[in-house]
Parts: sequence; structure tokens; C-alpha cells
Amino acid sequence: MTEQRWHSAWAQLIAPGSPFEVVTPAGGGTRYFRQTAANLSQAIDAGRVHGDREFLVWQGQRLTFTQYFDQVDRLAGQLSETYQLQPGARVAIAMRNQPAWLVAFAAIQRCGAVCVPLNSWGLRDELVHGLQDSGASLLLCDDARLQVLTDDLAAKGLATIVVGANAQQPLAAHCAGYESLLAAVPLPVPTLDLDPDAPALILYTSGTTRRAKGVLSSHRAICQALTALEFQGAFCALSSPERISVVINSGFAPTTLMAVPLFHVSGLHAQFLLALRAGRRLVLMYKWDVEQALNLIRDEGCTQFNGAPVMMQQLLASPRFAGPHTASLFGMGLGGGASSSALLASMIERKPDAIGGSGYGLTESNGIGAAIGGDQFVYKPASCGWPLPIVDVRIGDDPQQPLPAGTPGLIWLRSPTLMSGYWNLPEESAATLREGWLDTGDTGYLDEEGFLCISGRVKDLINRGGEKVSAAEIEACICDMPGVEEAAAFAVPDPHLGEAVALAIRAAERLDAETIRAYIAARLAAYKVPAQVYLHTTPLPRNATGKVLKAELQKTIAQFDS
Repeated sequence: MTEQRWHSAWAQLIAPGSPFEVVTPAGGGTRYFRQTAANLSQAIDAGRVHGDREFLVWQGQRLTFTQYFDQVDRLAGQLSETYQLQPGARVAIAMRNQPAWLVAFAAIQRCGAVCVPLNSWGLRDELVHGLQDSGASLLLCDDARLQVLTDDLAAKGLATIVVGANAQQPLAAHCAGYESLLAAVPLPVPTLDLDPDAPALILYTSGTTRRAKGVLSSHRAICQALTALEFQGAFCALSSPERISVVINSGFAPTTLMAVPLFHVSGLHAQFLLALRAGRRLVLMYKWDVEQALNLIRDEGCTQFNGAPVMMQQLLASPRFAGPHTASLFGMGLGGGASSSALLASMIERKPDAIGGSGYGLTESNGIGAAIGGDQFVYKPASCGWPLPIVDVRIGDDPQQPLPAGTPGLIWLRSPTLMSGYWNLPEESAATLREGWLDTGDTGYLDEEGFLCISGRVKDLINRGGEKVSAAEIEACICDMPGVEEAAAFAVPDPHLGEAVALAIRAAERLDAETIRAYIAARLAAYKVPAQVYLHTTPLPRNATGKVLKAELQKTIAQFDS
């Protein structure tokens, strides 16, 4: 009966005349939402209707929607008139989460330029690569990033707008103060008719093992992605009415605590742009800190938190989580990596009335793939949910010859949200996009009820003497062991087997390697038991989206063993 309700809600939402009506081309091909914004600037402007409601909270700053859009228009006028920014030009943003980031993004889109968010966690080489690779003609950065790039920017004379510049240090000739530009007399902004297929965004992939690639997306792809995310919210509400009523009756204003970086789809699309369009408050964190997060949830009445599994684990582990400090928290979402069954069970147990959720998507798909939330999340928390209604999923080495349900293999996606290609990398683009299908590099399967389940990464398979071992399976197993806080499995060279399984562990209590190996041996096949176990007292190295940097672990271990 419950599943029938889910299917009924789904069919109702995508039916003709619905805001989420799905169009299936007569000759086959990619399905799409009929009613989406024509371009990203138009999608952003939908937030103007929220007027004097509070939108952004960050440290001492508070902005209403009206105040936010006033800053957007002022900056867009400066970009257009003072900097002569033209449609198609690339503009980079390099700063930590703060209101100026969100203002800059919208202003760039108003000018029809291509936004290039750079990894604010990145060191000099990574930032310089993004600037050079994208051919950015303008940079908006905070003072911390300016100090890292001072010599490089000066050598190139790259036009730079600095947020929060150090008042004690005069800016170079090629730099201007962000605050001064906003305070100047407003300048006109041209009205542009942007082509939906024009480029809008270059997001750099995480780059855990190699130089990051620029993922180029069109206005159409991003607007379809936003509608897909809004569909999932509507479906969750319609299919889990009892959970939604608890939130509505709580009296708390919808407020998202945002701790994930804006230079990633989970922050940019699923949190910033969705909140802007829906009229939700955003409470920004400059960087993740679990105690500060709990303070903000308590003080600002945050109702929603989405984060990487390691962030959620830290939140749940705090003694404060069970108390009044999280009374307002009704929504908890996971993304950016696989979650252990222990974490999923803890979420459901600790907040049984909450709207839990997770999803599956890539930068190359603008974060769109499958999603799950509410009652469905409680039903199958380890799955990623049903593929969204404009997404086709096929499993196997060839998308034209898909494997049957329940059989694991390579995951292929087809949807209107896919990237146009990798920036200036035609060969890599052709290898990843094949006849409209995206090779995700992930492995998984569709179960008998249509839920997508992820089993690992193709590149995360350890070839132990011909036996393929999934790193994700080992990690999921050991993370269920009491005391284990985080773990990463990876390959190390072996003279006899080619590769052997290694495991890096950080635990809350003293655990020895043999105890860890015995725990895994009791649950997994003998060939999956790690040959080497490395115990860490400090957090495992991660990138900005929460993924463990296994290449860094491998390098450290190679130096240690040599």
C-alpha cells in the first residue's frame, strides 16, 4: 500500500499540466521537464519575489532577499560597465563561503558570463591551474586567496575584485575592493536574451588522483537540474505527509545550515540555488566545525542540514545532539560519499520523525541521478532511491546492452542535466560521454523495485591476484565496528599478487591491527581481509567535498615503507 502511494505521488507530479510535467520525445531520446527557466539568470530572478524575508546569515551579516538582489544588481552593473564583461567570458570566484560568493555568482550570470568557482581549499598550484585552464579574464576572491596568489595575479595583471581586503595593505593597480564597488553609484545592467544552450558554468572536479578537469555546463542543463531537485522535494512531501506535517507544525522557519563548499554541486545547486528560489534562509559556515554547527542550529533554529557522511557522523556523535540544541532540526541529508549502515541506522534512531535523505549524482551530471528521502529513506536507507524522472540509468559495460535488475556493473546516466563536456579536453569528453550516455565510473545495480544501489568506484577496485575487491565494501564493513570513526581501503603493490588490500583507520579508542583484521574476517571473504592496517591518530586527509584522498595515503605509506 505504501509503495502504491509512492508511485501514485510520482505519477501525479510528472503528469501533463503539472509544474513537473515530463516530456518524452516522440522518437525516443532524453526526457525533460517542460517548465523550466530559460537560463540561469531567469532561474535566479525567481527569488526576487521573497522581498524582505531574511535570506542570508553569516557571522555579523544578515541580508534579506531584497538586500541580496540589490547587491547583485550593483555588482552586475560594475562588471558590465567598469569591467566591460561580455557574455561567454569566464569569471572565477575563489573564496570561502560568505554572502559575497553568492552575490558574485548571480551577478556573473546577469552579465551572461561563465562562472568558474575555484576550490578555496586549494593551494596555489590548484588555483593557478583553474585560472589558466579556464582563461578567466576576471577574479573575485577573498583576502586569504589574494595573499596566496599575489605574485601570480600581479605577473599577469589579472583584473581582481577583493572581498574584505586588508585595510592596512593598499591594493595593487589591477585590484579593486568589492565593498567600494557596491557602495558606488549604481550602474545600468543590460537585459540579455541568453541562449539556453550557451555555457553558464565551469566546475572543477575534485581531483583526488590527478589534475582537476573543468566540467562545462549549459544554462539548460543547470535549469533542468534545479527542477529535478525541486521535484524531489515535492515528491518527498507528497509521499511522506506525516513527516512533513511535523515540520510545518513546529513553527520554525525553513532554514538550512550550509557547511559544504559553494564550489561543488551539493552546495551551489542543492543548497544555495534551491534556497534562493524557494525563499529559504541560509545560515553559512565559513568552514566546518561541529561545535559551531550545533551552536548555529540552536541559535538560528536551523531545520535542515546536508553534509558529507563524516560531518553527519561527527554531529550525531556529539553529546549535545540529543538535547534541546537540535530541537529545530527536522531534515538531515547525506551526500558526497558512501555511508556506513551504522551511520544510517543512527540517523533514523536518533531522529525518527526527521526527513532523512541522500542522493546520487556527479559534477558531470550537475548532481542529478537518483534521490531518496522521507519514508523511502527509512525503507531503504542504503540505496540512493529511484532515478529522477528525467534520468535513464543503465548498468553494464555497454549502455546499449544493459544487465538485468540486481546484477552489478558500471553505471551509465542519460539526462538533460549532463555536462556539455570537459573544458578544452575533447578526447576525455568523448571517452566519458558516449552517444548521450555518461560513463560515471561508479559500479552498482538497480534492484527489483527500481532503487539504485551503489557498490563502489571502478577505480576503487583492488585487483588482488585476479580477485576484484571493492574498497567501498571493506570500508562499509569496518565502519560498523564500534569505535571506528573513519576508514579508507586502497591498493598497495604486492610482489606476488600484484595488488594487496591496505586499510587506514582512525578510531576513538585503542584498536590494534589484528582486532580489526579479525572483525573483517568474520564478515567478509578471506581474500578481502586487509594485508596491511595503518592506525591513524589524526583525521584522514580529505578534499573539500569530504572524499578521502587515497592517493595521498598511498604516497605517505610508500614513503613510510621504503
